[in-house]
Amino acid sequence: MRWPKPVKLASLSLAMLFATVLGSAQSNSFVHQKRYAMGTVFEIVVYDDDLSQADGAARAALDEAVRLDAVMSNYKPESELSRLNRAAHFHPVRISHELYEVIDQSLSYSRISDGQFDISVGPVVDLWKAALAGGSPPTAAKQAAALRCVGYQKIELMPPDRIQFHSVCMRLDLGAIGKGYAVDRMAELLRARGIRRAFIDAGGSTIYAINASPGAKAWNVHLRDPSSKLNPQIMMMNSSVSTSEQSATGLLQKDAPGHIVMPGTGRPLQTRYAVSVTAASATASDALSTTLLLLGPTKGAVLVKTLEDVSAIWIDSAGHRTIAGQSAAFHFAGEDGSAGMPDATETIIEAAKAGKDLRP
Repeated sequence: MRWPKPVKLASLSLAMLFATVLGSAQSNSFVHQKRYAMGTVFEIVVYDDDLSQADGAARAALDEAVRLDAVMSNYKPESELSRLNRAAHFHPVRISHELYEVIDQSLSYSRISDGQFDISVGPVVDLWKAALAGGSPPTAAKQAAALRCVGYQKIELMPPDRIQFHSVCMRLDLGAIGKGYAVDRMAELLRARGIRRAFIDAGGSTIYAINASPGAKAWNVHLRDPSSKLNPQIMMMNSSVSTSEQSATGLLQKDAPGHIVMPGTGRPLQTRYAVSVTAASATASDALSTTLLLLGPTKGAVLVKTLEDVSAIWIDSAGHRTIAGQSAAFHFAGEDGSAGMPDATETIIEAAKAGKDLRP
């Protein structure tokens, strides 16, 4: 389905997406930290009167992202997922609770999307990764061979901790759900350590907000707009938003394929849309953003109507938009007061430059 975009594209998230209203009384009581994991940059802002507690909690949460990268990475040959992809063909393999859980949740999204979301697409993704890196597009024969390896129905989970592939060439790719799962685990860890106000950003594509920043009712987040006309925003509290968009062609060669592959055809998706999805969990928003981009706004809106606490917005390069779901309100520049609310991005960035109340 997708693999990580270059960090240069993803690491702009704090400046582009982290916006909220700050209260003056407690605006200095925060720490900001970041760490590289899962092919992108994870960032956390934690508010707490006890900066030592905030610092420790932020570090522990980022450590969790790094740990889960060692579980779910396709790139690290000794990750648990890589070992699973070498060993689970036609015989059961015991796996960790985290890997079992994320695969189990992945299969549920495969079922509700009729296979549009499919983590077994790894062999096809690998073909197009080589093409994106500058190689020739795979031949029709190679694509057909890779497609024969794909099919979430060939994945068998055996509770409580075993899995088996009913395919000799299957390889799983968790790129469309792994970051969201990690963000949820990070949020759980922060709450367990007593943190009540925090903002987690995984490379700009998946965000989770814990309560609100001091003096604000919610976090105001700017969303992706390929048209640069709408300035879409959303107010978030104890919820997540994820954005998916096919990577632009021409980064390495004129006809370079995008990073999101369609499981049904085995070819890169062609779309003019970016889609942002809000949900109660980051796992859900991450998985659904890819799913809804693949489905498109017409079919995607039908799926959203069947889901609880999910909203989505598709925006194309001309500025046309489609909104589905009732759980979140999207705002646009010039249409309501939200677009004119104070933006904390400059406050955070300037404080970071000055080293004020931040930890490395």
